[in-house]
Amino acid sequence: MPLEGKSLGYRYNKGAWVLQQMTIRMEAGEVVGLVGPSGCGKSTLGKLLAGHLQPTEGHVLLDGGSIHSGVRNPVQVVLQHPEQAVNPKWKLRRTLEESGKIDEHMLSELAIEDAWLNRYPSELSGGELQRICVARALGSGTRYLIADEMTTMLDAITQAQIWQSVLKWAERNHTSILVISHEHQLVNRLCSRVVEWQS
Repeated sequence: MPLEGKSLGYRYNKGAWVLQQMTIRMEAGEVVGLVGPSGCGKSTLGKLLAGHLQPTEGHVLLDGGSIHSGVRNPVQVVLQHPEQAVNPKWKLRRTLEESGKIDEHMLSELAIEDAWLNRYPSELSGGELQRICVARALGSGTRYLIADEMTTMLDAITQAQIWQSVLKWAERNHTSILVISHEHQLVNRLCSRVVEWQS
């Protein structure tokens, strides 16, 4: 069933509009690219679709109804900067356990070493920490993944490894992915459909 944003608009504290009249629809199992320049509202749209922000105008619908908070949100987000998405005071095993039971097979696919789980975020490289964030997002119950510039800060080899694992997992679990990026080459390679967005 689809995830839809209908005529979405958002502005902070009644100030300037970050985005207006944005409509997007994703079907189950679809990999969609969203490309646009920095500052056009792509990240804000991702947060609206995941329920992290509430739209000023319009509606976000999942399976035709509103997204309700529950034990685990079926729409998960992975951000560009993994250090901003984890608690620096938690060891990484606890970070993963936050999403439910740890999937050992997924950890293996993402080349996550067991020793990393007993460390704090500051003890891992950016690529290692991003793998942890991806594993947390792809926990049980995830139906839609918002990948917001997910691998932009990583080297080409790490990018390829992470995307290969994510796409394999998504295909196996019939999970949809929204790839938010300013890199046309990346989305054209990964996605079956690309939405070009100008602010």
